[in-house]
Amino acid sequence: MSEKPASALARRERQVMDILYRLGEASAQQILEAMPDPPSYSAVRALLATMIEKKLLNHRKLSRRYLYRPAISETKAKRSALKQLITTFFDGRPENLVASLLDPGDQKLEKDEIDRIRQLIDESEK
Repeated sequence: MSEKPASALARRERQVMDILYRLGEASAQQILEAMPDPPSYSAVRALLATMIEKKLLNHRKLSRRYLYRPAISETKAKRSALKQLITTFFDGRPENLVASLLDPGDQKLEKDEIDRIRQLIDESEK
């Protein structure tokens, strides 16, 4: 089965991935305890099994429990989610995203934030 892009994750799958990126590795119980408005323990176990099938998670057995960890890097997940965001909301054009960020009617960036964006652009051109 092919790896599912992080941008296509369901809400609960994103929650699990966020928890595991933060913790590194966790048991089903630890994941359940860290979830907002958590489902039942059996629902979390079923979700984890599905995520393993989708190759989103890896797991290992430690004594009588399993520990879960992300199968894709956080960087790769962020890039995939950003690509989907740009495709969905900005006609696939990164400049439309940046223009939206700079639109004073939409939100006001601080001067230091704009300076940092300029610096990143300058560095990427080198």
